[in-house]
Amino acid sequence: MTPYLELVFNVPLDQRFTYLRGTQTEAVLGKRAWAPLGKREALGYIVGETLALPQGIEPERLKPVRRVVDKEPLFDAGDIELAQWMAGYYFCGIGEALGAMIPAGKRAASILSFPGEVDGEPVPALSEEQRSALEVLTSPWDGASAPEGRLGTPPGASLFYLYGITGSGKTEVFLQAAERMLRLGKSVIYLVPEISLTHQTAEIIGRRFGAVAATIHSGMSPSARLAQWVRIRRGEARIVAGPRSAVFAPVRDLGLIIIDEEQDGSYKSGNTPRYHARQVAMHRCAAGKARLVMGSATPSAEAWHLIQAGRIRRLDLTRRLAGGGIPDIRPISLEHANGCLSRELKEEIRRTASMGRQTILFLNRRGFGYFYHCRSCGYELTCRNCSVSLTYHKSRQRALCHYCGYSTPPPAACPQCGSLEAGFIGLGTELIEEEARRTFPELRIRRLDTDSLDRKGSLEEALDQFRRGDIDILLGTQMVAKGLNFPGVRLVGVVLADMGLQLPDFRAAERAFSLIVQVAGRAGRFFPDGLVLVQTLRPHDPAIQRACALDVAGFYTDELIHRKVLGFPPYSRLIRFTIRGRNVQRADRAIQRLAAIAGPLLPPDAGALGPAECPIGLIAGNYRRHLILRGPAMGPLHGAAGAIISQYETGKDAQVYLETDVDPVSLL
Repeated sequence: MTPYLELVFNVPLDQRFTYLRGTQTEAVLGKRAWAPLGKREALGYIVGETLALPQGIEPERLKPVRRVVDKEPLFDAGDIELAQWMAGYYFCGIGEALGAMIPAGKRAASILSFPGEVDGEPVPALSEEQRSALEVLTSPWDGASAPEGRLGTPPGASLFYLYGITGSGKTEVFLQAAERMLRLGKSVIYLVPEISLTHQTAEIIGRRFGAVAATIHSGMSPSARLAQWVRIRRGEARIVAGPRSAVFAPVRDLGLIIIDEEQDGSYKSGNTPRYHARQVAMHRCAAGKARLVMGSATPSAEAWHLIQAGRIRRLDLTRRLAGGGIPDIRPISLEHANGCLSRELKEEIRRTASMGRQTILFLNRRGFGYFYHCRSCGYELTCRNCSVSLTYHKSRQRALCHYCGYSTPPPAACPQCGSLEAGFIGLGTELIEEEARRTFPELRIRRLDTDSLDRKGSLEEALDQFRRGDIDILLGTQMVAKGLNFPGVRLVGVVLADMGLQLPDFRAAERAFSLIVQVAGRAGRFFPDGLVLVQTLRPHDPAIQRACALDVAGFYTDELIHRKVLGFPPYSRLIRFTIRGRNVQRADRAIQRLAAIAGPLLPPDAGALGPAECPIGLIAGNYRRHLILRGPAMGPLHGAAGAIISQYETGKDAQVYLETDVDPVSLL
């Protein structure tokens, strides 16, 4: 048995530490162990065993590992390779990458898996379009061509896009493709963007596949997630459903990864390592000669561009299969409206209820009002820690910051001049709920957002109630906008379609367009009389007009022209450096130094945007500045970024922190 162990820790260091095995004979590769790290003990990952010491290390200075945590290995050499790739591509430590991959539970809890036998529910017959797509997805392939770790791949690689209108049966194609893979002895990972979709998808997969199905998501306790992880590693579960982190599931003989609603921004991690599940999926499929199929009614602009270029094979589904038709979508100007709900929307809600059908009201902002303004002196109530307005939550009688959590009682009068002509304005889901209850006291109304989910299981309970018809109006944020399938829904009301269009981000129009089209897809899935009313202050905005016309091709044609002119993805690649620190002068000096280092190191065809203050310049008491590298290809840009970071780390100010985001999806 080798006397030395190599460990990495979930810290921002790209370094392996050597320890004595000592008496811990059960310490082997793939397990976690407590070990001394500086003046403290930390939980590390055993990534190597060796007979020889690294050069320069004195044996007498080595310390033994203290205690092994796991009874059986949680990861293997393939997982370490994936972590090394992530560390290199996303500029993080190997331990940080493993920390993102492996559930943090100290020990696996006992869990209830899906039933051992499936319930024998009939598998739906496929349409001709679905059959054609399924045959392409499961046709023989030798895996010879493989994508690199980016959204982009050589011709012939096994990348597919199932593109179809909402309600066209994409899920059934995914499920039958998964079934064929399981018959071949392969495993499947099925990714969904939202927790609300995870529960629905997990339920469907559990009924279809029984005991070989597993779910991993952040709503589970760490010990329950670890228990599922152990089941998957043992080979007891061969199809795994979940959001972003499920892409790391340690399945055996990976055959297929499915990414539903591929365009969704939640597939990108907001913390180190800032990985994108789509890129990780591509890397895993390349390494394991597996297939990747993405799907959506509104692909990302990058995916659409690669589809048009023939780099991803597109498979089309063009019609709804459950008896529904394309909904009638009408823009409603709010220019002269009184209140949050227009006269037309109120009339259609009443008509829908009289038919025994249901309504969804969508607004992508929680709270009651999100902007405090004094008409007398112009005072605005902002967070004391962040450069953002506070949002009034009437149910709590508090004004909250959605970035740092700071809260304060709402002022009775203007704090600056004492005027009573001051208060919160702007629309939030609580305000919509109040107006809806006042307008429709006879209807059963339920609000669904993160504020209303006050206990475990409340999300599933609300969705089940709505599916049974026990709720007349379901109102909520984007968790009601995508993927959910409710037979009784006739009417969808987009309360304010302009949300997000004004953000200083080149993806703002794409996000607004996608959300409108997605939420519109909840209407009329089983009946041909679906209606969508899109309330807006900008009825002539191209993104809103294209969304109301369901003109996906037209929107992306226009959007890609704008992106090309402005030099933004998919016609360039971006790496964003963000400096944050509690002292504004230190933050300014650090970003200026970073920019000075970057200038000479950038490739000739690359450039930099900034340095500048971030659009949200202060979060949680930290001043934020950014520098964005932009170039036509990732390889040279990535190499330059590595050299910039290396020079910057020499003599850096310890009181400021550098964040690196490769392929950022948000520039706020």
